[in-house]
Amino acid sequence: MEHLREDMARTGISDEFADQIVNTARPAVGDALRSVIYYTPDAYDVLYVRSDLYDGDVEAAREAKRTLVENERLGFDSRETYKVQTGAEDVEPAIGEYEFTVRVFSDGFVNRVLTDDHGVVLTTNALYLNEFEELAVSLRTLLVDNEVP
Repeated sequence: MEHLREDMARTGISDEFADQIVNTARPAVGDALRSVIYYTPDAYDVLYVRSDLYDGDVEAAREAKRTLVENERLGFDSRETYKVQTGAEDVEPAIGEYEFTVRVFSDGFVNRVLTDDHGVVLTTNALYLNEFEELAVSLRTLLVDNEVP
């Protein structure tokens, strides 16, 4: 398994916070974890990629994740939509606050956790959804405790 370090964090994330994110995700998901990406509305950093992917090439991993991150950034807007809806009476979905997103594919998952101004995207092989729920709660706590100034 490989922890990636880019020459300069494009998001401004500290090494300590990046390590906290990876060290929260890796034990929770185990060998099913494929990648960990930290992102803001304007930038992203690939924090971790499993060693059997992209031959350890940071730029190849970054380019491969670009479209995924662009799509997951839409979550900042949809989160605001849900935030407005959950505060209004008689507006669906009346199901509580947004917590996280899991996208299910035939060979794995894309998992997104975000707060107001930053988030984490994980890609994984197949796993049980309850495993990700526990991890999402931990990642959300890290994001809230480390809001971008």
